[in-house]
Amino acid sequence: MKDETVTSKLTGAKKLSEINSKDYDAIFYIGGHGPVVDLAVDPVNAKLASEFWKDGKLVTAVCHGPAALVGATDASGKSIFEGKRFTALSNAEEEAVGWLKDVPFLVEDKIVSLGGKFEKADKPFGIKVVVDGKLITGQNPASAGPIAEAILKALQ
Repeated sequence: MKDETVTSKLTGAKKLSEINSKDYDAIFYIGGHGPVVDLAVDPVNAKLASEFWKDGKLVTAVCHGPAALVGATDASGKSIFEGKRFTALSNAEEEAVGWLKDVPFLVEDKIVSLGGKFEKADKPFGIKVVVDGKLITGQNPASAGPIAEAILKALQ
């Protein structure tokens, strides 16, 4: 927080409540525990993600990032995951790194409970990207490059 470059960028950053989905073609959520702990229960975030979905924009996330989308709904009020294929950090990967006690829920289990169809790489920490229409998800950090390529392709 003492780095002038960082603080100047943060000073000019928009709050979620200031973002207008009409100004963007896609939304992308990175991983880390923030999406699971904070964004999953943030009503402002749920509204924003829902707006992107309802506007037909790309809704994308990698690793723990799909947790930020658990409150997002379609025009009928159903989860955007219902009937959709997706991936995220798998239960096995969460357990392997010893983070079970650090998260309020397992992303894989939570989204399956919302009607999502979970897909994963052949082995833990393998690369996996799932594209199901405008929903694009990546399994883990190893999937960051490939999901970026999938998002770029979808935007073109």
